[in-house]
Amino acid sequence: MAEEKSELRIYNSMTNEKEIFKPKEPGKVSMYVCGVTAYDYSHLGHARAAVSFDVFFRYLKYLGYEVTYVRNFTDVDDKIIKRANETGEDPLNLSNRFCDEYDLDMTYLQCESPSRVPRVSTHIGEIKDMITQIINNGHAYEVDGDVFYAVEKFPNYGMLSGQRLEHNRAGERVAVDSRKRHPADFALWKAAKPGEPSWDSPWGPGRPGWHIECSAMSACYLTHKFDIHGGGIDLIFPHHENEIAQSWAVDNESNVSYWLHNGHVTNNNEKMSKSLGNFFTIRQIIERYHPLALRHFLISAHYRSPLNYSVAQLESSSDAVYYIFQTLQDCKDTLSSLQQEGTDEKKNVPQVEEAAKECIKKLRIEFQTKMSDDLQTPVILTGALQEALKYINNSLKKLKKKMQKRAQLQLIQSLIEVEKEIGEVLDLLGFLSSKSYAKVLQELKDKALTRAGLAEDEVLSLIEERTQARLNKDFPKSDKIRTILTAKGIALMDVGSETIWRPCIPSEPLVAEVTQKAPIVEEKQSTPPVDKKVEQEGNVQHAAST
Repeated sequence: MAEEKSELRIYNSMTNEKEIFKPKEPGKVSMYVCGVTAYDYSHLGHARAAVSFDVFFRYLKYLGYEVTYVRNFTDVDDKIIKRANETGEDPLNLSNRFCDEYDLDMTYLQCESPSRVPRVSTHIGEIKDMITQIINNGHAYEVDGDVFYAVEKFPNYGMLSGQRLEHNRAGERVAVDSRKRHPADFALWKAAKPGEPSWDSPWGPGRPGWHIECSAMSACYLTHKFDIHGGGIDLIFPHHENEIAQSWAVDNESNVSYWLHNGHVTNNNEKMSKSLGNFFTIRQIIERYHPLALRHFLISAHYRSPLNYSVAQLESSSDAVYYIFQTLQDCKDTLSSLQQEGTDEKKNVPQVEEAAKECIKKLRIEFQTKMSDDLQTPVILTGALQEALKYINNSLKKLKKKMQKRAQLQLIQSLIEVEKEIGEVLDLLGFLSSKSYAKVLQELKDKALTRAGLAEDEVLSLIEERTQARLNKDFPKSDKIRTILTAKGIALMDVGSETIWRPCIPSEPLVAEVTQKAPIVEEKQSTPPVDKKVEQEGNVQHAAST
């Protein structure tokens, strides 16, 4: 791609504005993103945060920055302890197992590994040191082995969320503790209870509170002054608000330059929740859809917008991914066959045709300008990328016709360059891997068969039955077979004397299936901000969506 990059602008939740990105240290970026509480399989909300910041991580590196990306695991928490008590498992063993499962999910989704992945249980020393500093600076107090942060000591409490202290609705997450000096005071350290993991401390045995862990681990790897802090929009209050207060209590010059937050995932326009029974884990989705289809779906809306989950949207994303990889595979097959001919003529390869140059230029400019404008991934998926894919398909049709050798060589060279540019964009969006195009296509077909409830042999048998019906001029039967398969998401295509099949969007609407007693993974719950609004970008779906 072009050497000259567009100036990056990102939306800062602290100022509610898009701002030109300027790192604290030229050429280097420090970024901390809140990870999962590891007590169950991760859900679509976790997937969205992971993929959103993975795309940002990739783009920052593309812009030439050296990025230190830290994403934590919460492996000590009330929810972990509760689940471990229910299963009879050691809490740390349980959380360790689900940390591994999360890493596997990230591999499926092709998210790159962060620079550092700290866990609470291995940073207890740093957490205790930070709590000690906060107490010594007069911003926390100890009661019966518990340590509470005194929110009234922080004059700017609410600066991120707009939550004023007098409006704080205490007791919504936990019951109000009468020992607190103010109802909004929150725990930095929790005294040990029977059967819970605990560590020795100056205040007695216990374990960290929720908020302190991220302040301590971000400071450990990035100091109290770093560039970007990210997470889901529901973490703005109280989690990120409390992080700001804690860090200030240790160093009153602490500062995060940019706060980034991704939007909620909803199900048929209702927020996913246990009570509604509309909850999906990553594993549940990728049992039926290719992980790349899920990744496409997750970036098909702007990262700050609400993302509505529906089977129709997943089908659309699956179809879009199949189209991309089929186009690239067709291009590869055609070029491989043609490039084997007349190798001596390659010394005088004509220049790329003007239409290809324009296609490449448009894709390159659109990618850089839209990604640099607060990561507008939906525009990338539906704009010049689609035009470039269309150029390839139109050119492949031309190559099947008789044409002059020089014109053929020019078109071949044009296809090589356009395919290369498409590959770079797809790689930066996280769609390419060591797998061949053919392998991805076969995996997409396998998932389509799973959704259709068919084995490939059954499809081939129906194709043969349809072929025989056509030979017998029994066209109603032939049409019925095609219609039945199309309704299940299997499209038949007659190519010459052969009939092949490929996945398609089912002609009959599918109903979302929720596995009974599916693993439930809840994000840290919080009171949403009331005085500030996060700017929303419009949903832009693939052209094939309904």
